[in-house]
Amino acid sequence: MTQSETVTRPRLGLRVGDTVEVLSEDEILATLDEKGELDGLPFMPEMARFCGQRLTVHKVAFKLCDTISGTGMRRMDNAVHLTARCDGAAHGGCQTSCLMYWKEEWIKRVDDATPAPASGVPSGRLLPLLEVNSRKEPADDGEERYSCQATELLRAAPVRLPFRDLGQYVTDIRVGNAGPSLTFRTIFFGLFARFQKFSKRVLPKALWIRNGMTWGFVAPGPNTKTPTGSLDLQPGELVRIKSKEEIIATLDADRLNRGMGFEEEMARYCGRTARVRTRVERLLDEKTGRMLQMKNPCIVLDDIVCSGVYKSNCPRQFVPFWREIWLERVTEPK
Repeated sequence: MTQSETVTRPRLGLRVGDTVEVLSEDEILATLDEKGELDGLPFMPEMARFCGQRLTVHKVAFKLCDTISGTGMRRMDNAVHLTARCDGAAHGGCQTSCLMYWKEEWIKRVDDATPAPASGVPSGRLLPLLEVNSRKEPADDGEERYSCQATELLRAAPVRLPFRDLGQYVTDIRVGNAGPSLTFRTIFFGLFARFQKFSKRVLPKALWIRNGMTWGFVAPGPNTKTPTGSLDLQPGELVRIKSKEEIIATLDADRLNRGMGFEEEMARYCGRTARVRTRVERLLDEKTGRMLQMKNPCIVLDDIVCSGVYKSNCPRQFVPFWREIWLERVTEPK
């Protein structure tokens, strides 16, 4: 079915915390084109298992940060993030754990007091379409390449959302993505970053504030060859994130350690104690769709996400990857 034939439904006006029900397989299939997409956004095989289930709106996904070409914020229409992350099962076991995008055409608002319907029997018509379209054309060297929401976001969100568009911050507050204080902070951080960029362009270095760094002040590291460390951390272990200064000491001039970046959003968690959720060994490259195998596994920590404080309240809430050299074991409390 082409997108011109899709069923149109009124906007739902969803807010964070609202309860929704994912439509049936056949209802979702009726909204998709021959690529298994709606408005350029794929409905992924990992999402099919939620058909007929009730979930909570985690964030309203009306904007996103461009992690493919680095153009800043992009506008997304009529989509939300629900309390479910991608498990990568249909994409080579990718461990990025992205929040998935749900178009409003794929869900419906329900009352918590209304009994949930009995689970229906899957029609079996949706998954074959989705699985075929979860692959791109192989690379020139024959390597398998994948297609997912993350690799196709520039098509699904082609319009840039400039920082000066104040309406986005009103929407952040109105839908519950962020409170007023957090929103005012992120506007300040954005203004400060633009001032720093301006000052580096027109002022002598002696007049730069903190060497022209953006707020969060993660300086370049001193290394040409970055050090590595192994703690053999396992899920459930308790760790502490090292201080910002200790982590910077492991970075190179591009703020990388063995190719893994350390950013201001991550620095906000320095000194925090958390439990290991999993070890990450493979993830998709959003630009190419190739599967990347990590020579040195990284760590994902429970309840540690990118909150978008320095990125205009971006609601994607990436799960940061941590090098083991940035962490230290903590003795379990008695």
